[in-house]
Amino acid sequence: MLTPIPAGTTLGSVSLTVSDLDHALDFYQRRVGLHLHEREGDTARLGVGGRDLLVLTERPGAPHPHRTTGLYHFAILLPTRVALARTLQNLAETRTPLQGLSDHCVSEAIYLGDPDGNGIEIYRDRPRGTWTYENGSLRMTTAPLDIDDLMSELDSGDVPWTGLPSGTTIGHVHLHVADLPAAERFYRDILGFDITTRYGPSASFLSAGGYHHHIGLNTWVGVGAPPPPPGSVGLRHATIQLPTPESLERAVERIRESGVLIEERAAGVLVRDPSQNGLLLTTAG
Repeated sequence: MLTPIPAGTTLGSVSLTVSDLDHALDFYQRRVGLHLHEREGDTARLGVGGRDLLVLTERPGAPHPHRTTGLYHFAILLPTRVALARTLQNLAETRTPLQGLSDHCVSEAIYLGDPDGNGIEIYRDRPRGTWTYENGSLRMTTAPLDIDDLMSELDSGDVPWTGLPSGTTIGHVHLHVADLPAAERFYRDILGFDITTRYGPSASFLSAGGYHHHIGLNTWVGVGAPPPPPGSVGLRHATIQLPTPESLERAVERIRESGVLIEERAAGVLVRDPSQNGLLLTTAG
């Protein structure tokens, strides 16, 4: 019998390699709206309030791999629709190129890339009570975002842009994988996430506690795609926060029993999925 991951599991910070830290910091602060918490040497931490959401490590000259496993996008979850409208307004005013604007039925989302091409989604959720299910699967769509309706949330009395608001979190990460069934087995059977829906044979979405998804998986760069070369631009690891030390211990025990290698870190344990995407398991707080 599968052991589900605790319902209180969430995502913590996402750690990326970038080729130019100054350029990346300007982008993430001025355009996205994160705040610099700390910069030391080649590493910087950004977030909202006291919570780190993004950790950037510079590797000048780092290769930019194509058609490899790794990050498709990380997703910044905003607490309100007004915050999403203000973010879109700031992206327009700073002439930031966008990759898409979508209505997913469960959420509304803005897509863009950072200066190194790392994918970003900025979104807000619709209330869970409005989510619908079809044949046991959560209904998620990719329809055009109603921009006029979104921007109607704003009025002339709105305060000036000061960045992303308190309550902003990392909502999910979406990963390129080499083998979808193998990835599903890892995230479902070993880590304990539930599959909420699938897009045909090429994408799956998994969650804890009935969320629409904390983890997205796809083979859109090709089945059997190789991992990126060491030191490449892109994902170093995403953080999975379990609610208690006891739940972390149970998760680590299941991982050890499965034969997956574990690397001890000060903040928790680092593991890699079958496509070599890094995951730091830790506890919230």
